Amino acid sequence: MNYVSLFKNCITLSLSNGGNFAARKMNQSNSNNSPDKMDTIVIQQKPSTDKKSFFRKKKVRVLLIIIAVLIVARIILPYVLLHYANKRLAAIDGYFGHVEDLDLSLYRGAYKLKNLYIDKVDSVSNIHAQFFDVQLIDLSLQWRALLHGRVVGKMDLEYPTLIFTKDVTDVSKIQKDTNDFRMLLKSFMPLKLNRLVVNHGNIHYLDPGSKPVVDIYMTETHVLAENLGNVIDSSKLPSSIHSTAFMSGGIMHFDMNLNLLAADPYFEMKAKLENANLATFNDFFLAYGKFDINSGRFGLYMELAAMDGKFIGYFKPVIKDLIVMSKKDHHDSFLHFMWEEIVGAAGVILKNHPKDQIATKIPIEGTFKTATTFDTWGAIAILLRNAFIQALIPAIDNEIDIKSVYNPPLDEKKKTFWQKLFGTKKKTVKK
Repeated sequence: MNYVSLFKNCITLSLSNGGNFAARKMNQSNSNNSPDKMDTIVIQQKPSTDKKSFFRKKKVRVLLIIIAVLIVARIILPYVLLHYANKRLAAIDGYFGHVEDLDLSLYRGAYKLKNLYIDKVDSVSNIHAQFFDVQLIDLSLQWRALLHGRVVGKMDLEYPTLIFTKDVTDVSKIQKDTNDFRMLLKSFMPLKLNRLVVNHGNIHYLDPGSKPVVDIYMTETHVLAENLGNVIDSSKLPSSIHSTAFMSGGIMHFDMNLNLLAADPYFEMKAKLENANLATFNDFFLAYGKFDINSGRFGLYMELAAMDGKFIGYFKPVIKDLIVMSKKDHHDSFLHFMWEEIVGAAGVILKNHPKDQIATKIPIEGTFKTATTFDTWGAIAILLRNAFIQALIPAIDNEIDIKSVYNPPLDEKKKTFWQKLFGTKKKTVKK
């Protein structure tokens, strides 16, 4: 065999096979880059894009539906709440109430009741007597309390009027009526009440059956009650109530510290009314005393403290510049004229002439479950002491606090009538 010829043939075969392999690779590469294959790839990617678009549109639809539901709920909810409020007001035993309108303020977490009234209803005659009305009640979340980790609410009342009508509002049931009213307000406030504000309030005592009709009232009453839920203080008397009002030309101040979480009433209170025009009470004097006065000024000072169901305190009424008789009284009937002469004479006799005042101090004490005890003889002794020995100071004495419930100041119980009249001398210690 010719080896040279065989070697040439092998080389030729190898080159031939290599060329065919390269050609196949080129064809495969060209095939992968052909337009038909590119179209196929694009067609495979289209379903993924359509799917994303479908889900995007679905999310938009769901969002629009949620917004629409919220808008409809915002429109309908006030009417639902208004219906609920009027249903509650109509269901109060012994009362009937109605509210005219209700507004929501979702961004404040609040809602407003407008033009609400509550009437006292006589169970026999079904006659309505005005008891409470208010132009606006704003109930909202107290955002400041959130800083202390508490979720509580606040309530603002604008232009409220509260009327206690004799023979319609039973004095013995005032506490029960007050509790029912508090429960009603609580049903409107879904959160625990921590702050109460009253602006431009009016409070009346009305006796329509008297002659003349008696209407004693306070106007422009402003009340600020804070920390009612004991949010920021842990002292014995954490809550506070401060109030001012105008009455018959005078001004009243009221201050109280209390603990609303205690089982029994637990508070210290101070109040005073100064420079009231006494002649504006003439309807009261004529109805209940059958006399009137010409002029005078009236003040009232008081302190009261309570704990463990017991209370102690005093009232100090002070009358200055009293003139009972006037020229017009000479036209009254003889009996009425003589009665006013007696009242005027008593006023002159019991008056401290240097201070031109009639005053006394009436100590009171008792429990909330039994009758209140008034120290009548003590009041008479202090009346005489003011007239003939030493004038009372027309001011709060600042002698009553929580400790006084069990430790009365100066042990007033042990003083005799004469000790209260002439005072007690301080014992001197011999050196």
